[in-house]
Amino acid sequence: QAVKTWNYTLAPGNRDRMGFGTTTPLGQWFDTEFVPVFNTYNSIASQWLDEATRTPMMTAEFNAAEKAFILVYRKLYSAFLRTNPLVTDKDLVGMGLPEHPSGGYTPAPVATTYPAFSLDTSVIRCLTVHFHDQDSTSKAKPAGQHGAEIRWAVLDVAPVDISELTHSSFDTHTPFTLEFEGHDRGKTVYFALCWENTRGEKGKYSPIASAIIP
Repeated sequence: QAVKTWNYTLAPGNRDRMGFGTTTPLGQWFDTEFVPVFNTYNSIASQWLDEATRTPMMTAEFNAAEKAFILVYRKLYSAFLRTNPLVTDKDLVGMGLPEHPSGGYTPAPVATTYPAFSLDTSVIRCLTVHFHDQDSTSKAKPAGQHGAEIRWAVLDVAPVDISELTHSSFDTHTPFTLEFEGHDRGKTVYFALCWENTRGEKGKYSPIASAIIP
């Protein structure tokens, strides 16, 4: 979706027509704020997608780059595309984004439920988190939710508060996989998940669960 938005915006004539000319304020924001973050994310993603060369360090870099890109991508959509009168529904669809809302804009709700999840430890040094809404068996996310935040930490003592889960990852679609180093095998990793809406607002967290790193 990110590449689709990028390619459509830079297609001949589209950028200027939508108000992103290089000398305009929107164009300058695009070049200085969006382009560097996209290029970093796209480069790391291209390497990460090759499973033959993927490493735990590369996965950590990918997760960090994706988290940074999601923030700037949301801003591009919500501040400069969704309400831009120069951007048509056809443009939004061409970029892989939702059409303009009909009947006025209704802000995405904050989730009142949390993701239920199960952990798959069948692959060595990996934990795969399969998640869905607690009120449904479907893989579909609740209305208005962009994805799930996964808070986690490898700890010697079971945490009592979410703040002790110091690592944060984000995934828009189940499942989510974490990769670990060999020296982490046998240690305990603790998890909690919450939904995050399209405005970056988080719902309540699930109970904290744990698994042994295989």
